Amino acid sequence: MGIGILSTGSYLPKHEVGNEEVAERVGVTAEWIERKTQIRSRRYAAPHEATSDLAVKAAERALEQAELTADQVDYVIVSTSTGDFPQPPTSYLVQHMLGAYGAACFDVNVVCSGFVYALSLAHSLVAVRPDARVLVIGADVYSRILDFTDRKTAVLFADGAGAAVVGAVPEPYGIIASDLSSRGDAHHLIRVEAGGSRNPASAATVAEGGHFFRMDGRGVRDFVAEHVPPALIALARKAGVDIGAVDHFVPHQANGVMLGEVVERAGLGAAQTHRTLIRYGNVGSASVPVALDEANRTGALSPGDLVLLAGFGGGMSIGASLVTWGART
Repeated sequence: MGIGILSTGSYLPKHEVGNEEVAERVGVTAEWIERKTQIRSRRYAAPHEATSDLAVKAAERALEQAELTADQVDYVIVSTSTGDFPQPPTSYLVQHMLGAYGAACFDVNVVCSGFVYALSLAHSLVAVRPDARVLVIGADVYSRILDFTDRKTAVLFADGAGAAVVGAVPEPYGIIASDLSSRGDAHHLIRVEAGGSRNPASAATVAEGGHFFRMDGRGVRDFVAEHVPPALIALARKAGVDIGAVDHFVPHQANGVMLGEVVERAGLGAAQTHRTLIRYGNVGSASVPVALDEANRTGALSPGDLVLLAGFGGGMSIGASLVTWGART
């Protein structure tokens, strides 16, 4: 028995925001945004939509494709760094809206690496309980925590959700190998400084913009260039495959220019790199599953294809999985 991805689903809010609108707010040009990021548009959640709402819609699509009902789900894992509330966990809200009351639920917060981390956890759960079905969701609403005076972040981030159902698949399909790594010495590169126990919410933290998302863009780019390609090469070596044999690269949609550098440094030029950031921007933990769902639903993935999933983000963190794509049992 293998353990793999049975189905995928995604949801992007209806409100499309083009570069012209963002450029006017942050004080740059639309051409500057596309040249620096390769992003042309993104989606923002409607005022009534929260992270759990996006997550549920992506989950419903994944369950439909898997031909499963919510009461057949054994675990729900939600990866998000923009949960509905500090408490309760967003996964419990998702469970309630889906009606998946037989599922054990928990959240993970590894920022943009979170979906791949959650996928690895799902693999472990199925390894212990082979008949289990695990619903893994990556969802974020970054538009609520952007500072539109900060062009480094405001032009990049957006909202969305992606999901996958994980369970038993026939051999030789499924997840071949995964690797997770964490570098707490670089925690300062990506952060939201207020709202936690160290710097609780107050009138002062709001006035100071402490609840906005902050990023050291140059530091993040240097970290990714130094650490992500070697991590991907090491994973392929661990799995006993040549990284040049990878058919599909599904990375976190951080920045189009940055992705090009990762592809070149990792030796992934022969793989098809799936990019959704041109239309959807950087949707945080949803980036990898949204791109994977698009690849799956457009027929780009064939049984037996070698698929490399890669997330990297705040922490700093890196998560990668090699998957032999194949149909469910």
